[in-house]
Amino acid sequence: MPQNQPTESIVTANRAWLDRAEFRDTADFADADRGFLGTRDDPAIRRADGTVVFDPSDFAFLTGDAPDSVNPSLWRQGELIRRHGLYEVVDGLYQVRGFDLSVMSLIEGDTGVIVVDPLVSQETAAAALELYRAHRGDRPVAAVIFTHSHIDHFGGVLGIVDPADVEAGRIAVIAPEGFLEHAIEENVYAGTAMARRASYMYGAVLPRGPLGQVGSGLGPTNSIGTPGILPPTLSITPDSLRHTIDGVEFEFQLAPNSEAPAEMHFYLPRFRALCMAENATHNLHNLLTLRGALVRDPRMWSRYLTEAIEQFAGRSDVLFASHHWPTWGNDRILHFLGVQRDLYAYLHDQTLRLLNQGLNGAEIAEGFRMPPALEAEWSTHGYYGSVSHNVRAIYQRYMGFFDGNPSRLWPHPPVEQAQRWAALVGGVDALIAGGREAYAAGDYRWAATVLDTAVFADPQNDEAKALLADTYEQLGYGAENATWRNFYLSGATELRDGNFGTPIQANAPTIVAHLSPDQLFDAIAIQIDGPAAWDLDLAMDVTFSDLGRSFRITLHNGVLVHVEKEPAADAQLHLTATHPRFLALAAGDTASPGLTLDGDASVLTRLTAVLDPGDPDFEIVVP
Repeated sequence: MPQNQPTESIVTANRAWLDRAEFRDTADFADADRGFLGTRDDPAIRRADGTVVFDPSDFAFLTGDAPDSVNPSLWRQGELIRRHGLYEVVDGLYQVRGFDLSVMSLIEGDTGVIVVDPLVSQETAAAALELYRAHRGDRPVAAVIFTHSHIDHFGGVLGIVDPADVEAGRIAVIAPEGFLEHAIEENVYAGTAMARRASYMYGAVLPRGPLGQVGSGLGPTNSIGTPGILPPTLSITPDSLRHTIDGVEFEFQLAPNSEAPAEMHFYLPRFRALCMAENATHNLHNLLTLRGALVRDPRMWSRYLTEAIEQFAGRSDVLFASHHWPTWGNDRILHFLGVQRDLYAYLHDQTLRLLNQGLNGAEIAEGFRMPPALEAEWSTHGYYGSVSHNVRAIYQRYMGFFDGNPSRLWPHPPVEQAQRWAALVGGVDALIAGGREAYAAGDYRWAATVLDTAVFADPQNDEAKALLADTYEQLGYGAENATWRNFYLSGATELRDGNFGTPIQANAPTIVAHLSPDQLFDAIAIQIDGPAAWDLDLAMDVTFSDLGRSFRITLHNGVLVHVEKEPAADAQLHLTATHPRFLALAAGDTASPGLTLDGDASVLTRLTAVLDPGDPDFEIVVP
């Protein structure tokens, strides 16, 4: 946990921000407060057992002048996103903000309410809908819209609808094409590693306060309740962009491979309102999120914004999104969207210009400068994404991990490299001395590099770990970017207190349950311990009795391959089970009833023996 106050060099750097930006501009605060109708008497949102999953009042400290331990620009953003409650956007269109990382929007139709992006968790979504109904009446949910395939925009759906109503056709679930595939894959294939790093990114264990977590830039932080998912009953495709839902006309715009691989915007003629999902928010977004994901395409992102300007902006009186507060007024909407479009286009085009001049990603990022007109806009500041890591992401997207220098083609892994550097400079004590000197000079970036080397060369060295933790702390105090701050302070916490694991879980059973057979077999293939399976040659048929589908599964050369085909006599084993029972088997349940085995049962035993699930507690700041 935080131990030190900011040093004089961080205090000076933070105070200098007061002369770099127009803090007298309060337009965002007026917009963030506009239309406030009320909030919960008890802000804390709990599970049925009383466990708090999210408490907006944790961020009540974010008021007044920024303390020296927080970048003033980030403090300003924190003040804006700490607001919580129900807000009227226009008559018939409402938002619940500050109840989770994301925003839930509610559109009143002819018979009920259409819910857009039901937050991360069932508990927070239920609390948001309850607050809406307390002010607007007990309107039934007529439909749910997922604007894109990230968990903070669908995870709470089971808190606001009964799946039986969806199955019976009483409630529509609407999403862009490809939604379910991308939502499942992101939370399962690399879900263990992403969730572990997300714990750093969102400061899951950090205390809320001036020396700890002050939000995530995109929202306060994510809730830690129960996520779920429902398959869409209507997928928006290029051939079906206009729909009437509960009497409300929608004009959709697909935006795949922008902020999410499956994403869409929509326009509401009845309300002259434009929803931009997560592609135009009041900060610079991530092109490569620090938790890990596929690199996003800023070229297409900017083009979708241009399309939205051309198709919808001229007809809009208000723009709202899945995070932050709305923008009112046609001139302001056109300006805001134009700035956001230029932001992503400039990052893309100038990075490509410089990489074609031979600069690598780190070199481009270090010297990259945004146009003064864009820097002057609060909505371009890097509270969630940053110019630095976004530029390096663009380089990675086009050029990959290798910068072309042969000496960096085959580097040693971190521990071996650190040990060699330690030997070269005269031992770990020399590295610590160099790190201490850099720390004293306020050169925290270099101190982090030197001391990280010392820790990886000698992970039992308490002096090196303590000084590196102090260094990370100062870097966090000075960061404008909330996720950088959370990463630095989380690293300091683990160096001091040990591994805190993964408090944030993405691959919840309710999400895993929607794995298709193909996705399920892919997920199993990812867990095969290749070297342990080199000498295995297995073939088995699997029949999903409830789906009427069969697959041939082979394990050869450490590779699990599946092909959909009818069972054959040459299989060593034929396994029959329902889809849910096979999911349980994949999770390690070999004893419960419901499996029918015909043939050599040892095939299943040998297969499960070489499964190597991910480790949610892997180390990050030590070897």
